[in-house]
Amino acid sequence: MKTLSATATAALLPYEALADTLARVVRDAHAGRAVAPERTVHPLPEGGTLLLMPAWDDRLGVLKRVSVHPANPERGLAQVQAEVLVFDVRTGEARLLLDGAVVTARRTAALSLLAVHRLAAKPPEQVLIVGAGTQARAHLEALATLRPRRVFVYNRTFSRAAELAAHGRKLGLAMQTVPFPDKVAAQVDLIVSATSSAAPVVPEEVAEDALVVAVGAFTPNMAELPAALVRRSRVFVDTLPGARAEAGDLLQAKVDWAQVRTLADALEESPPAGGPVVFKSVGSALWDLAAARLIYGT
Repeated sequence: MKTLSATATAALLPYEALADTLARVVRDAHAGRAVAPERTVHPLPEGGTLLLMPAWDDRLGVLKRVSVHPANPERGLAQVQAEVLVFDVRTGEARLLLDGAVVTARRTAALSLLAVHRLAAKPPEQVLIVGAGTQARAHLEALATLRPRRVFVYNRTFSRAAELAAHGRKLGLAMQTVPFPDKVAAQVDLIVSATSSAAPVVPEEVAEDALVVAVGAFTPNMAELPAALVRRSRVFVDTLPGARAEAGDLLQAKVDWAQVRTLADALEESPPAGGPVVFKSVGSALWDLAAARLIYGT
């Protein structure tokens, strides 16, 4: 079995190509050609969380171990620790061990990029990113492929927002930090929220045709989006089972699940019109399978 470093893993997962592969996996899962059982979640000491996520198709399988440790930044360690094991489903032989944090960051951002392609009213010219961690950075890199006219960054720790803005400038983007997200939320086309906040961080007032992508909250007790915004938006999710189990943004808003659509629906329809759109992603091992497929060219 070959082990790939973080750098090597990232080099094999360019965002646009990964978004294309994700679209194929979404369709295959919808048709029953790719399978991902609901992930299991277990509490760990010091407020940590362990997640075990398998998925497979007729050729490749993946098993991801993710653990989230809120106290790790104080130790000088990454908050998310993870590996992705890729194996041959016919023989069970282990093929690759990928850097799980890189896979998670890049496939999540690429999935959001796919959602922007399918759900945004128009190519985003102005973007607000709420958060400045690993996911915010990956989303900035993925969205850089769309060449927005300006990207605003808000983070409660200003120095981290400034660091993300500096990274964006290296990518050739016009970047601006803001002291509060409500300063620009009503004027941007796209809002990406990528925080670990348990309370809403996105303002209720957004542009009427805005797309709001929320990827940070992953338990029923977490919510980055205010309930009022969720209730007046058309809601799409990456997968219904995952969202119903873990999307605190939607659970706390008491959404009508009969009205919630999936990304698979969005791939077969025209972009929705009339009012804000929310895309909520809680993650699935299917998206890790997409990363493995891209690496193997399947």
